[in-house]
Amino acid sequence: MTDTETKRHHRPIRSFVIRGARMTLRQQKGWDQLWSKRGCAVENGMLHYDDLFGEHSETILEIGFGMGDSLAEMAAKNPNAGFIGVEVHRPGVGAILCSMDEMSLDNIRLFCEDANDVLAHCIPDASLDRVQLYFPDPWHKSRHHKRRLVQPDFAQKIRQKLKVGGTFHMATDWENYAEHMMEVMSAAEGYENISGKGQYTPRPDYRPTTKFERRGERLGHGVWDLVFKRVN
Repeated sequence: MTDTETKRHHRPIRSFVIRGARMTLRQQKGWDQLWSKRGCAVENGMLHYDDLFGEHSETILEIGFGMGDSLAEMAAKNPNAGFIGVEVHRPGVGAILCSMDEMSLDNIRLFCEDANDVLAHCIPDASLDRVQLYFPDPWHKSRHHKRRLVQPDFAQKIRQKLKVGGTFHMATDWENYAEHMMEVMSAAEGYENISGKGQYTPRPDYRPTTKFERRGERLGHGVWDLVFKRVN
C-alpha cells in the first residue's frame, strides 16, 4: 500500500461537507468585528469555563448551530448559563456573532471547527450539563449512513464530556434518522432514555422551534426529540 493509499484508508469519515457559500456583508462584519472576542480555537487547548463566562449555573454545548438563531434565543432566555457553539460553516458563525452583538449576549463562545476536534482537545471530561445536536445532516441515502454523526463511538465521546446526570439532546425531522439515533443511543453504555425505553421526548421548553421546523410542521413533517441522560 502506498503512502497516499494509507492516508486515504485512515482518513476519518466526515459527517459534514464544507460548503463554499459566501458571507453576506452582515455576516462578514460580525466575523471581522467580533470573532477575536467571542471565538475559540482548538489549538488553544482546554477551555476554562469560569474564565469564559464567570460564575454561571450550567455549561451547554451545541454542535452544528446553523445560523444560530435558536442558540442565541436560548442564551438570551438563560443568561446565567454558559453556551459553547460549534459550527463548521463560517456564514453561520458570522450570523450568530451579529445576533450576539445586537442582543448584547456575552454568554456564548464559538468554535468554527470539527466538533470531534473540539471534544477531544477543548472540552474537559465530565464538565457539561447538556449537549445539543439539533437537525444534523441526515445523510438520507443508505450508502451515506456511515457519515451520520450519531454513531456508537460518538455517543461515548459525548458521554465522556457530560457530567453524570447531564443530558444529550438530539432532534431531527427525518424519521429514519430518529430511528437510527434511538437504536444507537439505546444500546450505548452509560446512558438512560429520560422518557423510557424506546420513547421519544416531547420538545422541551428550552428548545426553540425554528422557521424551518415550523414550515415543515405545516407541511405535515414530523420532528423527533431524543434526550438521554448519562448515568455513569
